[in-house]
Formats: sequence, C-alpha cells, structure tokens
Amino acid sequence: MTVADLRLDHLALAQRFAADPRVWPVAPRFDASARWYHRLAEADDHEIWLLTWLPGQGTDLHDHGGSAGAFHVFSGTLTEDTVSIAPDSPPRITARELGEGAGRRFGSRHIHRITNRSNRPAISIHAYAPALRTMTRYRIGASGLDVVTVEQAGAQW
Repeated sequence: MTVADLRLDHLALAQRFAADPRVWPVAPRFDASARWYHRLAEADDHEIWLLTWLPGQGTDLHDHGGSAGAFHVFSGTLTEDTVSIAPDSPPRITARELGEGAGRRFGSRHIHRITNRSNRPAISIHAYAPALRTMTRYRIGASGLDVVTVEQAGAQW
C-alpha cells in the first residue's frame, strides 16, 4: 500500500500512527479536568490527532464539519454512540464498544460521541480528511437533533 493509498483510507492512516508511538512528537498525557489531545501530524489533505480518555471522560454529540475520518483505539476501551436520523422519526442512538486495537471509519456526515465508560484510561488516534475546520455540537431535544454550537479550528481548539 502506498502513502497515497493510506491517505485515502483514514483507518489505515490512524493505524499506521498507532503502530509506532516512537514517531509521536509528544507522549500521551492524562488530565483529570478534561480530555487531553494533541495534533500529531498535518498535511494538505489530512490530519492526525492523539487523544487520551480517563474513565468517565467523553465528548458530546458532534460532527466533523464535513471531514470524513476514522479512529483507532490504541489502548483501553471506548464507547461510540452514533446518531441515526430517519425522516419523520426521532433521532436514534446506537452504542458500539471498541477495545484496544479496534477502529472505526466514518463519513463526512457522521454524528457521534465517544466516551470512556470503562475503569481504565484509554488512548486513541484519529485521522480526518480534509483537516478539521469546524465541528458542530448537538443535543437531542423535543424537536429532534438541535445544534448547540459550531466551533472553529484555531478558536475553540
């Protein structure tokens, strides 16, 4: 597989970074007050992030502003809650537990949240293409899926 092929396969790209932590520019850190994250690499067509998760830490419902991507669980266990939206139906959430070595690809319209529901810390590698520029945060309300905020790269993260 060539480097160009890896860029097209977000999960393979995340797995490539997970396979050799010696190339990470920083060591993973854990912060009891908030999830810790650091961009490992950025190119014209993608970016790679390292995230850590203490037990109980997670994201809210969000998308990736039109970027497709993938994540790979380097260590620990994470739970992904994915939102499905069907016409004339309330949003439906489906949970999937991903243990060490597992990964998941997602498209540019994917809405989810990730949480460490285990009793051990977790580390994950995330790949996005194109690079993240915005992220929309959501909540499920009486009328369905409501936008809470739209965050901008460089301003909110």
